[in-house]
Amino acid sequence: MKEYSMKKLRNLMLMGSSGSGKTTLAEQIFYQSKITNRLGKIDEGNTTMDFDPEEIAKKMTLGLSIGYTNYLDHKINILDAPGYPDFVGDAIVALPAVENVVVVANATGGFEVGLELALEQLEGKKKAKIILVNRMDNEHADYDKTLEAIHENAGFNPVRIHIPIGKEGAFTGVVDIIRQKAISGATESEIPADMADIVEEARMQLMEAVAETDEELLNEFLENMELSETSLIAGLKKAITTGDIVPAFVCSAGTGVGVLAFLKGVIDYLPSPADCNTIELVEGEQPKDFIASENGELLGYIFKLYADPSMGDFAYVRMHSGTLKTGTEFYSPEKDSKDKAGNMYYLLGKNRHDCSEIRAGDIGALVKLKNARVMNSIVAPNARHAFMPIELPTATTWQALKAVNQSDEDKIGTVLQRVIAEDPTIRYELNVETHENLLSGMGDQQLLLVLKKLKNRYKVEAELKTPRIPYKETITAGAESQYRHKKQSGGRGQYGEVYFRIKPTERGEGFQFINSIVGGVIPSNFIPAIEKGLIETMEKGIIAGYQVVDVSVDVYFGSYHDVDSSEMAFKIASSMALKEGFKKCRPILLEPIHNLVIIVPSEYMGDVMGDISTRRGRIMGMEQRGKKQHLNAQMPIAEVYNYFPALKSFTQGRGRFTQEFSHYERVPEDITQKVIAAWQDNDTQ
Repeated sequence: MKEYSMKKLRNLMLMGSSGSGKTTLAEQIFYQSKITNRLGKIDEGNTTMDFDPEEIAKKMTLGLSIGYTNYLDHKINILDAPGYPDFVGDAIVALPAVENVVVVANATGGFEVGLELALEQLEGKKKAKIILVNRMDNEHADYDKTLEAIHENAGFNPVRIHIPIGKEGAFTGVVDIIRQKAISGATESEIPADMADIVEEARMQLMEAVAETDEELLNEFLENMELSETSLIAGLKKAITTGDIVPAFVCSAGTGVGVLAFLKGVIDYLPSPADCNTIELVEGEQPKDFIASENGELLGYIFKLYADPSMGDFAYVRMHSGTLKTGTEFYSPEKDSKDKAGNMYYLLGKNRHDCSEIRAGDIGALVKLKNARVMNSIVAPNARHAFMPIELPTATTWQALKAVNQSDEDKIGTVLQRVIAEDPTIRYELNVETHENLLSGMGDQQLLLVLKKLKNRYKVEAELKTPRIPYKETITAGAESQYRHKKQSGGRGQYGEVYFRIKPTERGEGFQFINSIVGGVIPSNFIPAIEKGLIETMEKGIIAGYQVVDVSVDVYFGSYHDVDSSEMAFKIASSMALKEGFKKCRPILLEPIHNLVIIVPSEYMGDVMGDISTRRGRIMGMEQRGKKQHLNAQMPIAEVYNYFPALKSFTQGRGRFTQEFSHYERVPEDITQKVIAAWQDNDTQ
């Protein structure tokens, strides 16, 4: 395969709502540029990018895939990101792999939730942002109205580069307002006479927008009341690269109209890796600017893992600088480990094309890396700089996961790690307090997909259920307690007696053990057994089966037997004395409270605030940012676990939240009694 210089490469990621036509667009690009010889259809399950069995079954993109095409002596790499909100992590992690993000908007859909989410992910990111209005052939399609909706809601004004010729069933081509040519397929012609005024107006708006981004261009424009084509293109490309201008294109992925014109626009107007060669890295704690070049120091980034049951794990890699060759040893600072590049490929969906190197600016895949994983840097063995850490969204959905068959319990952890490595927003951990394996992520569909992959790829069946709440037990008053453990049943007996003073400590202080024994009434060698008996009992819980916290126990008296006393006897006495004394100390349950930042459009604030109060939540403050309210609240984790579906329902899918643990708080009495009763019922069964 031909190798391309950095200037001849373009890297695009397609983002936008599920159903906006990203995968169909990629399919048309591959077909019309002749990289494939047939046009796949989503309904037929044979598109290049949606090749996973679950994607084919659901007819939607569930994971990021990569492909490429060669057009007009350029190579264009395309990343197709899922539009469904549960899978937003793929796009977030892949952003450092591209210079250009093409946000695909539905010409009939208005300001859709997925479009809003995509644009939010790009806020503050140094990426060229491009709007591509798709489905222009659909009934009620309206290019200008779609751009106005984006302007009104997203806070920037997309500038038209292409204008549609006709719409709905009469959409036959586009006009490139810079070169002032009508384009239909790969054929260029003169602008239709009835569009001359519209094109001139749009061209003037574009020149004004470009001129405002550069002082020299502004002077040229004010002097001549126009910009030369050379100045216009150079200024536009620079302004797109810096994000000062968001260009707008238009097409129909379904019919293919405008797709080749868009590709030519990508080559003519969008930045190449050579135009974006200053990379922000970090070395230790210090930021560092790195200049990428074709012959420069090695720098790459792993942005996706795909677990292929037959080939092993594919690592999708963007090389920014230098050339990664088969056999090259490299270092991953995030893992503090070395790796070696083995077989490497250019991927077109699931189709692999062997290569022996991936050059600066290009995208490919490695297989069977030993250590490096997603979001890891690829640098020279002696280098220690790395890409800036990526901030992933916090979980909004939690489920306890368990193998259906006992025989799968041992291997579920291993295969699960392979599955969830494909999506870094999924976390899997053992909750040491509830002894459950917790799977958490961005939504129910994301977690259900994990189950399907486990079953289809590795023949492991698992089930999900609502997690137990990690309550804790504590006390609100002090009391004294005494217990004598005495057992005689032939042979050596058991004897141990302890006297305790039990009282609460400050919240968060934990367990305090005080030894006030004097005069040897309990020999010192039995004291550790008394403490151990307390710790083991507190771990198991006393009133509801949850860990006991923030308790002080002072052992101040007791007795022993020269022959029958043992460590076990004192452990038992200690445990029983704590259990009996605990119940005298007005025990309560504590529950975890989480801080939430709930982000919703202002028009939904009343419903959201009312709902928070019904969930035992507290509103701590709010702040208006643009058209969104950022609501700070606190809510018990018992309510947070099932909050996301309700929030989506209240806000028509436009609300979201982040959360983090804050503190423990007393559980209301009515809920406490239910929890205790449920545990006692379970304990007697």
